[in-house]
Amino acid sequence: MMVFDFSFYLLIGTLITGFIWAFDVWVLAPRRNKVHDISDTLHSGVKIKRGGKEPVIVEYSKSFFPVLLIVFILRGFIVEPFRIPSGSMLPSLFIGDFILVNKFAYGIRLPVLNAKIIETKDPQRGDVVVFRYPRDPSLDYIKRIIGLPGDHVAYYNKVLYVNGKPIKRKFEGQYEGPGQTHANEYTEMMEESNHAILMQPGRPSSLEGEYIVPQGMYFVMGDNRDNSNDSRVWGPVPERNLVGKAFMIWMHWSDGIKWDRIGEKIDDRG
Repeated sequence: MMVFDFSFYLLIGTLITGFIWAFDVWVLAPRRNKVHDISDTLHSGVKIKRGGKEPVIVEYSKSFFPVLLIVFILRGFIVEPFRIPSGSMLPSLFIGDFILVNKFAYGIRLPVLNAKIIETKDPQRGDVVVFRYPRDPSLDYIKRIIGLPGDHVAYYNKVLYVNGKPIKRKFEGQYEGPGQTHANEYTEMMEESNHAILMQPGRPSSLEGEYIVPQGMYFVMGDNRDNSNDSRVWGPVPERNLVGKAFMIWMHWSDGIKWDRIGEKIDDRG
């Protein structure tokens, strides 16, 4: 599945600047620097090189190609930055958080083609993942993995069940952070992950039902359970849509920099 995202245009820019640089090295530069015998002029029989001026497009290509190549490799295979645009992952992630995503956590894929070439490990319950929205792959979403392939997931009366067992949660108090009002904070305790969630008291849940997660797919939910557009609405995420695992907040900007958010790990509470 070819994806026409920023990586695609970065690849095109890298190829174009690289081609121009290579064409200049192998074709244009030898012509500019051709050796001429000017013995008739200098009466000395000395041969010198005539250094022609590089075209502007060649100068720019030589400057940009190494930068584009490094960025392409970093974004395509190692790490990619994203910005949190909504409050669906509160209280774990705030609107305005800039996060880093590990691109090789679930296997190494070819950029643009999105074809996996090296297996690493499978996603786990509780992982916070960035993925391409199944209904529009040009959009990137971030949610938490709740159901693995083959799992039975149910959500009734704001209680989450995985394979017939209710997931325990501990009440922590009224949420006092940014981006949400009149919400209670809980610690949701899975075997693989303890993490914070929000729920609004007195607000009935409109996203209820039972789901069997197909092979090769993952069931995802937002931590802000009453304010998240997730697999309860549009179904599971195909494995090929996974971009990577979110692991760190590298910057926060929302009406100014929040210094205490910088460097915070995106992890569970142990």
